[in-house]
Amino acid sequence: MAIELNLTGKTAIVTGGSAGIGLAIAKGLYREGVNVAIVARDSDRLEKAISTLHALPDQGNRAISISADLSQAESIEKVVSQVISEFGQIDILINNAGSARAGELVNLDDEAFLDAWNLKLLGYIRLVKAVIPDLTSRRDGRIINIIGGAGRTPRANFLPGGTTNAALLNFTRGIAKELAQHNVRINAISPGFTATERAERLAAQTASERGISIEAAKADTIRAIPLGKIVQPEEIADLALFLVSDRAASITGTEILVDGGQTPGV
Repeated sequence: MAIELNLTGKTAIVTGGSAGIGLAIAKGLYREGVNVAIVARDSDRLEKAISTLHALPDQGNRAISISADLSQAESIEKVVSQVISEFGQIDILINNAGSARAGELVNLDDEAFLDAWNLKLLGYIRLVKAVIPDLTSRRDGRIINIIGGAGRTPRANFLPGGTTNAALLNFTRGIAKELAQHNVRINAISPGFTATERAERLAAQTASERGISIEAAKADTIRAIPLGKIVQPEEIADLALFLVSDRAASITGTEILVDGGQTPGV
């Protein structure tokens, strides 16, 4: 028996939706009959991404793109108001936008931390806050924060990203209790090393810091993964679709690691 997700007719915002994990999630939602608004800064990449969605089979649902810098508070209101104007409501929020510089602490300035905090930490928090009125008014909503394993297991050369991720884990677990009384669920997915352009950039930064080749840096990363393979964006997308469906109706305030068994702990 097939698992029916019953997402047809719902509306989702996917930030960082023009590539990588965000685009994989947007494609999965669109195939399920969800109206999708993908948000990113680069208008050219957004145009390509929206063309990719429009080429997929649909169920009468639509997809739009919104160019916005989510490190700016005014952009958050723009995104939410535009989606409500276009589709009438918001059912699903996928927080995925964000990046951080890698490198040794002595080589990182304050901006490396502030940039990560402003875009990912405050960007996620502001978007959650902005969609809450619509979700709680209808007593139904699903939020996924794409975070990362460095929030649980710190990496010495990824402190801007790690501190951001740790704060987001705390936020996700904390706000889950507040939202639960309104039947709004929020969960976190923390991917490990995933086959995206961003992972390629981080590998290049790590290789530069260590004075080794990019191939050697990647090989070292893969050797540290018990399953010995890189996570594919579609794996994250499949989990996200399950978590925003009613099949996961009793799951909230939870972080799920998708990292090939790399992260230690209980």
